[in-house]
Amino acid sequence: MTEQLLADLRSDTLTRPSSEMRQAMAYAEVGDDVYAEDPTVNALEARVAELFGHEAGLFCPSGSMTNMLGVAALVPRGSELLAESRAHVLRAEVGGHAALAGVTSRTWISPDGTLSADAALALAEPGSGYNQVATGAIAVENTHNFSGGRIADLAELRRLRTLTAERGIRVHMDGARVANAVVASGCSFADQGACADTVSLCLSKGLGAPVGSVLTGDAELIGHARHLRKRYGGGMRQAGILAAAGLYALEHNVDRLAEDHAHAALIAARIAAAVPGTCDPGIVETNIAFISTEGLSVDAVEFARLAAERGVRITPLGAQACRLVTHLDVDTAAAEAAAGVLAELAERTAGA
Repeated sequence: MTEQLLADLRSDTLTRPSSEMRQAMAYAEVGDDVYAEDPTVNALEARVAELFGHEAGLFCPSGSMTNMLGVAALVPRGSELLAESRAHVLRAEVGGHAALAGVTSRTWISPDGTLSADAALALAEPGSGYNQVATGAIAVENTHNFSGGRIADLAELRRLRTLTAERGIRVHMDGARVANAVVASGCSFADQGACADTVSLCLSKGLGAPVGSVLTGDAELIGHARHLRKRYGGGMRQAGILAAAGLYALEHNVDRLAEDHAHAALIAARIAAAVPGTCDPGIVETNIAFISTEGLSVDAVEFARLAAERGVRITPLGAQACRLVTHLDVDTAAAEAAAGVLAELAERTAGA
């Protein structure tokens, strides 16, 4: 029998709006967003654009949509997008860039998710003639989800931006968790925005809003993306009810991301102390940690199942790795409890 739920660490998308956020939503001023007449949506778009130092923003239902719109606005049909081999835009958006926008892709490999401008640029072919695919844009992910929340080094981002501009290549930042990178590294949102033509910011992960992401860029790019949003079925009407949650999140939930980072480090350290090599606290930079089951007697799916029986939910990713993600619904007591369960389970399966 499954025990009482102690902590749901499957994703930070599981966060629920607080009573204060719900109140902001309930009293939001609304209009028709497709006519650009929803004042709360307009305020959110302007606020996020200002944060990144960009001219305009576009509110969308999901981060997958803002990524697809950003890439489609940057890359002509039949041209290519370059990204790291485990990038969310290529691994977790069900082929939308190819299926909807006619964008092909190639990848470079970074074993630990560290951004290397040289590795990305080594693949670039901006002017490749009539019989080869031209590189339209490079996508960077900050933080890198499938590498455990790895932060993209700001110096590398700046170098990539400089060198791509010289070659006529655009840059899209999948910044689903860029707020985590900002808080953990001490840089600013504007620092990140200066490194990309378009940025996608997710509001429904660590920031705690129930729905939505915002794409930012210059006015022309966002105008094109707005047209594409309608084509993709993403035009919303009285969406200010949702946008109000995003505004509340930006006002109240950015700085507190540091708590999530501390909780992820706490859990990782406890597991590593129980079974060295199973988790590496040294690479936990934000709110994501991985548990390796390679040295255990169970695979990742079974480890996650056993953890769930003990009240801790985590996500198996492949045969030998589980991911855990801390968030605002996991307080210190819950993190401590989860750490104890996962450490005990690692120790027990290591000795089996």
